[in-house]
Amino acid sequence: MTVTPLGVAVAQFAPTADESANLDAIADLVERARRRGADVVLFPEYSSYFVDPFDASLAEHAQGLDGPFVRALTALAAAHDVHIVAGLVERAASPGRVRNTVVAVDAGGIVARYRKLHLYDAFGQRESDWVEPGDIDVAETFDTGGIRFALMTCYDLRFPEVARVLADTGAHVVLVAAEWVRGPLKEDHWRTLLQARAIENTLYVAGADHPPPLGVGHSVVIDPQGVPVVHIGTATDVAVAFVDVRAVERVRRVNPALALRRYTVAPRV
Repeated sequence: MTVTPLGVAVAQFAPTADESANLDAIADLVERARRRGADVVLFPEYSSYFVDPFDASLAEHAQGLDGPFVRALTALAAAHDVHIVAGLVERAASPGRVRNTVVAVDAGGIVARYRKLHLYDAFGQRESDWVEPGDIDVAETFDTGGIRFALMTCYDLRFPEVARVLADTGAHVVLVAAEWVRGPLKEDHWRTLLQARAIENTLYVAGADHPPPLGVGHSVVIDPQGVPVVHIGTATDVAVAFVDVRAVERVRRVNPALALRRYTVAPRV
């Protein structure tokens, strides 16, 4: 079978409390990404609705997975013949709380979803006051063009077990939707952790963030050797990398770390 590299775009923008404006920005960036050759477009965490600091409006603007945000993403995916991956504020069972969810859609609707596992109760923040953690479950992936994609959200990047579980699904690419909050050394943490997850799992890692002043920006695609392929600074823009499953296979022949390891990952109870 002939394997063709696939265009993967990281789309960097700053979601706000204006849901309509967020969708307009997403539509513009999807069109821009498609013109540049993208087949998969990754958007940040909280792309549907974002307010800083969090307040009761978060739950008021939460949606179901069959709601208007996912329907709009699906229509865009159909119009441009792409897969779109984006974070949304999903309704939760607990009153006043939400789920921090990432969905992947194609022209037919949702093909994979991911609910943030580790909530951002760090660096002076308390995400768990507003958000329910996702359940530990079988990781959902989607395949297109012979390449398997897995999903992750922001703070989960700091926990290597999450990426290792995703690697065990057979994923060639991990897509990280983020709102990586600015602070001392936070740009260094972002770059280092993305590269580490790529190197230790010998796969591609793509990260899409909010730009400053709230996020660090620096959305990027990292190859299986930990080398940045494309990168955005602090602008609102898209960057497209062409990922190749043969690159993953070549790196794993030279560095079979996944095959040589002596530990598996088990949930903490």
